[in-house]
Amino acid sequence: MKPLFVKGPSVGARLLLLSLLAFAFIFAGQRYQWFQSLESSLSVVAAPFYWVTDMPDRLGLWVDDNVVSRKTLRRDNRRLNTEALLLKAQVQKLASLEAENVRLRALLNSAALLDDTVLVAELIGVSSSPLHHEIIINKGSADQLYVGQPVIDALGLMGQIVEVGPKQSRVMMITDATHAIPVQVNRNGVRSIAEGVGLLHELTLRHVSATTDIRVGDLLVSSGLGGRFPFGYPVAIVSEVSIDPGLPFATVRAKPNAQLDRSRYVLLVFNRKNPQG
Repeated sequence: MKPLFVKGPSVGARLLLLSLLAFAFIFAGQRYQWFQSLESSLSVVAAPFYWVTDMPDRLGLWVDDNVVSRKTLRRDNRRLNTEALLLKAQVQKLASLEAENVRLRALLNSAALLDDTVLVAELIGVSSSPLHHEIIINKGSADQLYVGQPVIDALGLMGQIVEVGPKQSRVMMITDATHAIPVQVNRNGVRSIAEGVGLLHELTLRHVSATTDIRVGDLLVSSGLGGRFPFGYPVAIVSEVSIDPGLPFATVRAKPNAQLDRSRYVLLVFNRKNPQG
């Protein structure tokens, strides 16, 4: 019978033998070309073992990159929704700023064409009463403003200052029911008085004879009479001429040129003939 337990070489002897083999392989690899070829072939054979031993690390990286908790997904979704909402709000603000920039350029282009000295002001308030067409602007006596000073926008005459404070002023618009302005037809010089009727988009001409040469589409400009408004500022376009054979005067209505309900910035005109301007 074979013995059940056979004593083999000691651990020290085995370690010595393996060390000698390792040195022999290193020496052979440096000295013999055929051994280097063998080493390359063995490396190809060993590649799958290296790939298998690297699998746990690869699997861990894949899990980190692709397996995300439900909580993380919900948090990221809320964050993205918030960012999208902020971006949309910014886009809206940019559109508003772009439109405001266009209006300011138009206003400044109008100022460049004027002979009178002008000052840009911003609208900061509107009268809450439907019976009074008035606005508040952010300029006052500190800016040398005065009662009766004309106010225009990029398209035409808006009104006049009726009250001046240190830092703000009140402007009555030409459509106010108590406001009137001397005008003339730009085409032929016919003079009249344009009065407000309490409607934001309508003026009426007073005491226009039924035989007066005035037509729909005629431009009405300030005549300069009375010295309050300078000559030549666009006021309104004639929108209706109605003649009743039994009445001595025609009914003439006009639409203001200025954007009375949309202008954010206005021009204050310093009339050279006004001693306060």
